[in-house]
Amino acid sequence: MTHILHSARLGLIEQAATAVAILVEGLEREELLRSRLTRQEVLRQLITLAHSAAQVEPPERLQMPELDWDGWDALQRRFAEPASAALDEALWFACESLVPATLLWLRVYQQSQPELFRMAPGVDQK
Repeated sequence: MTHILHSARLGLIEQAATAVAILVEGLEREELLRSRLTRQEVLRQLITLAHSAAQVEPPERLQMPELDWDGWDALQRRFAEPASAALDEALWFACESLVPATLLWLRVYQQSQPELFRMAPGVDQK
């Protein structure tokens, strides 16, 4: 059961990150911050991503050390705060830096450790 939860969390992380990447594609910082609907949906997806990342247990995090777990943990706390310039900065940092890096590393790990992403433990499960 733990393996299924871990795989599901990784799936949520990937889906939310992909949604953010699609939503912000081609947008400049000010365009994103001015667009109430897009900004709101990006923030919702980032909260989902950060919350899912926070639930990944330390042993599973160790299997994917290049993912910025601490960065997502810090952003989860920041996303819970009221609207401010600091929240705007966190939102843009996530979109421009953390989301692309997260998607890149998830793809690398899907290739090198596919068992982490399978919903049912396989025979190669460690």
